[in-house]
Amino acid sequence: MDSIPASTTDVTRPPADWWRWVLDGQALGWLAPAHQRLLAAWGLGVALAEARTWSVCSGTHEAEARSRWLAELASRLREAGWVRGWRGERYRCHLPGCDDGEGPPGGPVFFELERSAYRFFGLTSQAVHVNGVDAAGALWCGRRALHKATDPGRLDNLAAGGLAAGEDVVGCARRELWEEAGVPATLCGPLRLMGRLRSARVEPEGWHEEWLHVFELALPAGFVPRNQDGEVSAFECLAPGEVTQRMASQDFSPDAAAVSAFWLRSRAGAGPISTTVVSR
Repeated sequence: MDSIPASTTDVTRPPADWWRWVLDGQALGWLAPAHQRLLAAWGLGVALAEARTWSVCSGTHEAEARSRWLAELASRLREAGWVRGWRGERYRCHLPGCDDGEGPPGGPVFFELERSAYRFFGLTSQAVHVNGVDAAGALWCGRRALHKATDPGRLDNLAAGGLAAGEDVVGCARRELWEEAGVPATLCGPLRLMGRLRSARVEPEGWHEEWLHVFELALPAGFVPRNQDGEVSAFECLAPGEVTQRMASQDFSPDAAAVSAFWLRSRAGAGPISTTVVSR
């Protein structure tokens, strides 16, 4: 088997001049220098240089009211051209829960926010990615439509998408499988959660940080994916060696490359992987 190209680095934090964003006493995200200057010009927040933090108070202690306050701020950022690709879909920000610290926060809901604003504030989101495996052991991959806001035209997994507010990861995976690949619920029985990866990198919109819940789905012989929502332009069925080659040529989006590498390592018996950080 061809060697699996490296797709991970030890990037855990943004550059040193990016400051921690603190909202109502909770350290949540990361602000680029330009974003710090914008909030300063708008009179939003207090800079604490020694701690390298930017502290903002919403004026409320309630999650729903905090969500409304942030929605107004996100709309203002959109009107000013700082937030693009508006989706009309909210992500849910949780406070850290009583877990092992090696996964997404699972505590109380702190607020909900339009997903396209997450990178501006450097917030951590969650997503599902499904490796679809055909009967011969090849991997079905989708080509992202050219109108996609991120990574247009690059290869993706069979199905992938952000975890919307109020959605669970299995329900999200099933929804994305239908919308992006036309996989009916009757074929989702073998859907298996393989593990999770942590993706982190600097993007033009800000700091991208996301937990990727990685699934595998064995598909029956003769099944051909068919996109339903216009977000995938075509599908390719790639043997493991071809997946490796496409990763090496950077044909995949960064997150899809990490998820595909996860599958290749699992297939090669390299053992479980709980956390990986990927960077562009």
